[in-house]
Amino acid sequence: MLNTLSHGAATDLPPLVIVHGLFGSARNWGVIAKRLSDVRQVIAVDQRNHGDSPWTQSHDYEDMAADLAEVIEANGGRADVLGHSMGGKAAMMLALSRPELVNRLIVADIAPVTYDHTQTQNIEAMRAVDLSRVERRSDAAQQLEAVLPDAGLRAFFLQSLDIKERRWKLNLDLLASEMPKILEFPDPGSAQFDGPTLFLSGADSDYVQRGHRDRIRALFPQARFAKIPGTGHWLHAEKPREFEAAVRTYLAATG
Repeated sequence: MLNTLSHGAATDLPPLVIVHGLFGSARNWGVIAKRLSDVRQVIAVDQRNHGDSPWTQSHDYEDMAADLAEVIEANGGRADVLGHSMGGKAAMMLALSRPELVNRLIVADIAPVTYDHTQTQNIEAMRAVDLSRVERRSDAAQQLEAVLPDAGLRAFFLQSLDIKERRWKLNLDLLASEMPKILEFPDPGSAQFDGPTLFLSGADSDYVQRGHRDRIRALFPQARFAKIPGTGHWLHAEKPREFEAAVRTYLAATG
């Protein structure tokens, strides 16, 4: 089963399962997960090929949804699910394929469509780090700076570097080969998820466009839409308090 980090104790409310995006981990969501655990248990997962979860031979959304189903079945059998980016697609696939497990769905800055935002260049940047010369995180940061000018992205990627073992906690080779599957969204056929669903986006992001709404509503008839001003794709990292407030308000309002 996936590695999980739990915050708070089980209550009479369904737990909230948080699903990170590509190159992320459960630990990336620690602050938000801990704050949201004041009223319910919050369970953040490491997706397959990330963090401390197993490395596998595939990385498609059907398998990722099955991973999440296993976690929910082991924690009461029904949960609210929040997923960002790749994690949002996995959460959507779970809701469409196993709707009985999902109470409410929150999808952060992603739509059920195929994208061309390839991340292969970032995989190559991480691959380029000579781990034999890394004694501390700053050594890897210095190497990354030569190929990755964005300081925020460097800091984010370095959270997945195991300094002691001199290895990435990311299955970079498999993620590179499976990138086409990560960018797509499988055809769910006639499946729908009829539960409450929030598509929460960054106002400055182009990932969820108005042209996607017909497709979203066809799959998620109860979909509602909200934007957080002044944020891009990494809305939960750029404005964590506003993101937390939006999630908290939605969960309280939909009871």
